[in-house]
Amino acid sequence: MAADGTTVYEIRPQPGPQERFLASPADIAIYGGAAGGGKTWALLMEPLRHVANPEFGAVIFRRESVQITNEGGLWDEARKLYPLLGAQPKSSPKLQYVFPSGARVSFGHLNAEDSVLDWQGSQIPFIGYDELTHFSRAQFFYMLSRNRSTSGVAPYVRATCNPDSQSWVAEFIAWWIDQRTGYAIPERAGAIRWFVRRDDVIHWADTPDELVAATGCDRADCKSVTFIPASLDDNPALLRRDPGYRANLMAQSLVERERLLRGNWKIKPAAGLYFRRGDVRILPDVPDDIIESTWVRGWDLAATQPCEANPDPDYSVGVRMARRRGGRIVITHIDRFRLNAARVRARIRTHAEANPGDRIALPEDPGQAGKDQADSYVRELEGFRVVRARATKDKVARAEPLAAQWQAGNVDVVAAAWNEAFFAELESFPEGGHDDQVDAAAVAFLKLPPAGGSIATGGSRETE
Repeated sequence: MAADGTTVYEIRPQPGPQERFLASPADIAIYGGAAGGGKTWALLMEPLRHVANPEFGAVIFRRESVQITNEGGLWDEARKLYPLLGAQPKSSPKLQYVFPSGARVSFGHLNAEDSVLDWQGSQIPFIGYDELTHFSRAQFFYMLSRNRSTSGVAPYVRATCNPDSQSWVAEFIAWWIDQRTGYAIPERAGAIRWFVRRDDVIHWADTPDELVAATGCDRADCKSVTFIPASLDDNPALLRRDPGYRANLMAQSLVERERLLRGNWKIKPAAGLYFRRGDVRILPDVPDDIIESTWVRGWDLAATQPCEANPDPDYSVGVRMARRRGGRIVITHIDRFRLNAARVRARIRTHAEANPGDRIALPEDPGQAGKDQADSYVRELEGFRVVRARATKDKVARAEPLAAQWQAGNVDVVAAAWNEAFFAELESFPEGGHDDQVDAAAVAFLKLPPAGGSIATGGSRETE
């Protein structure tokens, strides 16, 4: 507290990578490479150095607008920080904080590829990206044309991200990453390199003079870049507040654990990384300790029979799953077939009648057609417990929760004739020719009740 009785706040980065990120003189600085490194907080702190300038404006982007206001997201974190400096929140015409000087920090999204055109004519001294890998290469480089300033603040860009081996960012920061292991090279952290972009080709050098000599470009066209990796261990404040967060990361599947905990930029979905048959226990019979209220059969639906034009169509698959006392997951039966639509519906009803206590978990594809199909199944299965699972993520993302339990050794499989086809498909996922059994098992797990037997619909609808 100051001598006049006012409260004084000290806002400063944590020592280490966060401090180096905020001190970097690079035109473009990218921070992160793992979960829990204090990325969002660092991004929000960066514009505070300019908020006494009434001409200063910043825009921090997420790819989707909902990601800005999600629980614990940018808007929530800004609310903890910006009012300490007297900033007032505004929600119209855009989400922003206005500081006493008139300086502004706004929050925007670029959900569609051409959303960048909404920013034509803008002058944005500071552009921030929360999760840069979610944005396209074209969006990033177009927005550089909006990164200009008459405020006295030299224009610059700051970005945070988690590793994504398949994103353009992995190629952009390749010099800072060991291409054999996928991990950041410690001695290159924070080192500055220079690039110039000509005809969509990026030319790199250690100095702008080298770029000028190699490409004949103007020195003013050269931009400086750095990458600063950080991990959970670099964020002691988070570890003090949430000591269980590391366990949450350890509970992820191998691919996600490598990305989010260890910052691996080369790991990617590949056959054998998600489901290995050696990670599960094979039981001779259905165990006698199943919690009856947890039975669920998850479905992946197709409606095509083999024909000359399509000799290997997708399968319809139903995976029956339950939870054992103690919490273990058991898969007891799989029905896999290729029939026309009417016979698929009849087969699903047969299983429902044979096991009337089961939840029937049906996928609901995006769009009206998916909703209409799910509605028709609910009507046809009146009297049974139907749960809709909206397919809002890609197949790998949907399989991740089950894969994490599988790799942790928490899944049992009852020995049966269908085992070999099941294991073969899972071990080849996501590169195999079919993934119908993976999809059906992922749907079943999504709607598998916890040990208590109750179920959270999580945005899907349940008909009891």
